[in-house]
Amino acid sequence: MSDSATISVRSLRRADLPKLSLTTKAAATLLAIAAAIALPQLFHVIGAVSGQGTALGVAFLPMHLPIIFVGLIAGPAVGAIAGAAAPLVSFLLSGMPMLAMLPLMMIELCAYGLVAGLLRSVRLPGLVKVIVAQLAGRVVLTVATAIAVFAFGSSNAIAVTWTSDLAAGLPGLALQWALIPLAAYWTESLIAKRGH
Repeated sequence: MSDSATISVRSLRRADLPKLSLTTKAAATLLAIAAAIALPQLFHVIGAVSGQGTALGVAFLPMHLPIIFVGLIAGPAVGAIAGAAAPLVSFLLSGMPMLAMLPLMMIELCAYGLVAGLLRSVRLPGLVKVIVAQLAGRVVLTVATAIAVFAFGSSNAIAVTWTSDLAAGLPGLALQWALIPLAAYWTESLIAKRGH
């Protein structure tokens, strides 16, 4: 690699990010898992009370938000672990998501957290990072769904992951665009001040 290319790659990396201790990363992982379990339950309760049923959870994608956020804050390992573990722990505690959807959700959320974490130190606007993580997670879900369809003969259409599911989740995507970049900026500033 030439010197100019090396300089260009280095210029894309942020040098101002605080180093996180193992304890901080472990705490971030546990908090993200807890939030990814609690938020969907809250939306289910609100949906039941309001007569919306599970429609609110489908619309606002509450499990995705803390996973993308923790990846941006704590890096790829934390994002991937929290993303893979949250649906599994939720299933063990509440039976949700359904067993048939559990492996796909684990793969999807792991991808969200991993990609968000890989983008943590890249010099891009927070909104762009969130959108890239969302697209990557959706691509991984589509590939995993295709493999499941061909391997197990499932009748679920692959296109559903991009069309009806994506359309139903637009409010959740917009919520992530609005909240995650601001929350990540505020949290990074707080961590930098405390020196963790």
